[in-house]
Amino acid sequence: GSQRYIVMRVSEAHQLKDGSHKKASDPDFGKTVKDLPRSVLLLLKNPTFIFLCLAGATEATLIAGMSTFGPKFLESQFSLSASEAATFFGYLVVPAGGGGTFLGGFLVNKFKLRCSGIIKLCLLCTVLSLLAILIFFIHCPNMPMAGVTQTYEGSALPGGHLNLTAACNSECGCLQETYSPVCGSDDVMYYSPCHAGCKKVSENLRNGKKVYHECSCVEKTLQPGPGDVEAGKCTSSCAKRPLLLFFMFVVILFTFLSSIPALTATLRCVSDRQRSFALGIQWIVVRTLGGIPGPIAFGSMIDKSCLLWQDQCGEQGSCYIYQNSAMSRYTLIAGLVYKVLGTTFFLVACLLYKPPPTESAPGSSDASENGNSDLQEHKPSLPNEEDI
Repeated sequence: GSQRYIVMRVSEAHQLKDGSHKKASDPDFGKTVKDLPRSVLLLLKNPTFIFLCLAGATEATLIAGMSTFGPKFLESQFSLSASEAATFFGYLVVPAGGGGTFLGGFLVNKFKLRCSGIIKLCLLCTVLSLLAILIFFIHCPNMPMAGVTQTYEGSALPGGHLNLTAACNSECGCLQETYSPVCGSDDVMYYSPCHAGCKKVSENLRNGKKVYHECSCVEKTLQPGPGDVEAGKCTSSCAKRPLLLFFMFVVILFTFLSSIPALTATLRCVSDRQRSFALGIQWIVVRTLGGIPGPIAFGSMIDKSCLLWQDQCGEQGSCYIYQNSAMSRYTLIAGLVYKVLGTTFFLVACLLYKPPPTESAPGSSDASENGNSDLQEHKPSLPNEEDI
C-alpha cells in the first residue's frame, strides 16, 4: 500500500556539492520557525530549482500576455467585433490549453520519466513553441478605412496622420469623440455614419443591424450616386487566417504541455520535506515576475502599433485601430524574447541538475533490502496456532 510506496520511493533531489541537502532529510527538519532561513538557503543553493522558477515565470508572462491581448490580436487581424474575437479565442485556447495540460501529465506518467527526462521534455516543448511563434512574421492587411489608413479619395495615408474631414462630410459637423465604425458598399470602413456623410437610416431585417443611406462619401458600385453603409466593421477575407490560427493553436498547446511536467520537476528536484515550501516560493516568483508584469509588458509593446486612439476630453483613451503589420511584429518580438529566455532557463536547469548516485535508483538491492526490512519492522505479529 502507501507505506510500501513511501519506503520504496527514491529521492531525486538535486545533490549540492557541500552536502547540505542532507539536512532536509532530518525527520525534525521544518517543524519550527527556526528552520525557515535554512530552508530558504537550501532552495537558493539549488540551481535546478531556481532556473525552473525563472522558466515558469517566463512562460507565465507569455500566457498572461496572450490571454489578455489574444482576443485583441484576432479582432484586429481578422476585422472582428470584440465579442466575436473573444468567443473565437475561447474556442482556440480551451482545447489547446486543456489538451496540452492533460497531455503533459500523461506523457510523464506513460514513460515513467525521471527528473532529468522531465526537464528535457519541458525544453523540447519550449523549443517547438518557439519555432511555431515565428508564424507572427505574417499578418492580415488592415481593412481600408477612410481618413485613417487612406484618404477619402483612396490614396494611402502615412501612419499616424488622420484626416477624417473631407468635402463630402464637411457640413455634417462630425465629432471625433463619436466612434461607430460602419462598412460601406464600396468595402471601405468609415469612422462613423456621420463621417460617411449619411442622411437616412433603416434596419436590416436579416441581421438586425442598422443600414444608413444616401451617404455622400460612399460611391455605389453598379451605378453613380451616394451609396449605403452598414453598422459594424467590414468582413476580412484574409487568406492567411487558417495558417495563423493553426500555429497559434500549436503555440498554446506546447506552452501548456510543459506546465505539469515543469511542476513535477520542481517537486522532484527538492527534498521531500521541502516540497510544499518550494512550491509556495515558486508561485511567488511566477506571479511576481510573470503573471503580474506580463499583461503590462505585452500592452506596452502592442500599444506602439496603434493607429487611432480614443479621445476623451483631450486625454488619450483606448486604442480603436491597430496597424496589423506592426502589431504582428511587436507580438513576435515579445513572444521570441520570452520563449528564448524560457528555453535558456530550461536548458541551464537540465545541465546543472545533479541527480543522486545511481546506486539509489529504483530496484537496487540497497533500496529493496531497506524497504523490505522497514516493512517487516512495521508488520504486525500474527498469533501462532498453538496460542489459538
